[in-house]
Amino acid sequence: MRSRYSAFVKGDAGYLLRTWHPRTRPARLDLDPGMRWTGLEILDTADGSAFHATGTVTFRASYRGGSLHERSRFERVDGAWVYVDGEFLA
Repeated sequence: MRSRYSAFVKGDAGYLLRTWHPRTRPARLDLDPGMRWTGLEILDTADGSAFHATGTVTFRASYRGGSLHERSRFERVDGAWVYVDGEFLA
């Protein structure tokens, strides 16, 4: 999760696509170059240890002018954790 947040901060669409599950990954990702991310707070995690195949991370990512609150699902693919999808939270 933290590495994907860092990729959003840097505007690294390639990394984001590489760490997105092939089943749900978009063909391309257009990031807003004007977006200024200002912080990441991990609020909760479930599963996701070395003994799990799936896990969730609930987080709040702040940006200039607001924040994004999401529960993200991750799965292992060939031993690596990849983003599957997320549920926006209020």
